[in-house]
Amino acid sequence: MKRKYEPRKVIPKEQRQATSAMIASLAAEGYDTVAAPFGHALVDAAKKDDKIVGLSADLSKYTDLHIFANAMPDRFYQMGMAEQLLVSAAAGMAREGFNPFATTYAVFASRRAYDFIAMAIAEENLPVKIMCALPGLTTGYGPSHQATEDLAIFRGLPNLTIIDPCDADDVMGMVPAVANHNGPVYARLPRGKVPSVLTRHKPDYKFRLGKAETIREGKDVLVISSGFMTMRSLDAAERLAADGIDVSVLHVPTIKPLDTATILAEVHKGGRLVVTAENHSVVGGLGEAVARTLLTNDARPTFRMIGLPDEFLEAGALPTLHDMYGLTVDKVAEQIRGWLGCGPGANRKASGVGY
Repeated sequence: MKRKYEPRKVIPKEQRQATSAMIASLAAEGYDTVAAPFGHALVDAAKKDDKIVGLSADLSKYTDLHIFANAMPDRFYQMGMAEQLLVSAAAGMAREGFNPFATTYAVFASRRAYDFIAMAIAEENLPVKIMCALPGLTTGYGPSHQATEDLAIFRGLPNLTIIDPCDADDVMGMVPAVANHNGPVYARLPRGKVPSVLTRHKPDYKFRLGKAETIREGKDVLVISSGFMTMRSLDAAERLAADGIDVSVLHVPTIKPLDTATILAEVHKGGRLVVTAENHSVVGGLGEAVARTLLTNDARPTFRMIGLPDEFLEAGALPTLHDMYGLTVDKVAEQIRGWLGCGPGANRKASGVGY
């Protein structure tokens, strides 16, 4: 294992892409985008619930909470660069009957404020909504800002609902759902110009708290995905269709509680390679949650995982990093082809996958 002061991986110059390391918008060719869906959805929810308040740890502009702050300044609290104070104040407001939405970066909530979230919010089962931008590999700033293990950290915390939305459709449906949820929530938050993905593939899609939903049907492969990896999986499925590979995509926006009934129902259709795809470490996230569900329910398909490696990641431009760590559409399609025993452009051959 390389130590911090030792030379790290060098990306060849011809493979580098010159985009800002801090860009959090994701490549989403062909999709319409919605500006700041979280901020606008929270304003709409607050018009119906006068107990909703918003709090930020000096990051309102970078979590889209500034939309709420501008619309309802008397219900917005700027807590400064103090995440432990942020969540503690939110807990106090919840005790007084308010419905607080606290925003920061995912890495700060999970690493800096965990004990305060555990003791002041989760243990008391208070309805604090912790909404966090830059989840997983959505910034190129390196390990200080890449929350690649946040789901693993929070999955073991009792009472806490965990959400990993895909797109603007999910975010706009998630906000009123969690506002009405009488318990603590941790949500990974797409920010800025967020693509509208799910309703393009399934026009009647609606976010439902605690529920997974099949966005695309397919007989050869079942991809179980969350976050922006649902978008990448859907795009990869369209690309693989040209090779005669039929891919189903099951979107799982709620990581905890996991919709085990829907997952098992899809897996029990049988005969398909089952792949999880997530913007998180392969340790402790969606993949391991699904694997546990399958094994404890005697479901044993051929199973593979797409996710981030168990290591601190490099810094750089997001397109370069996503390609390096296997999260691009091309890489997702390439991995699935490899597991099926099919080369690029080749029609699917009998691969023996399934039970």
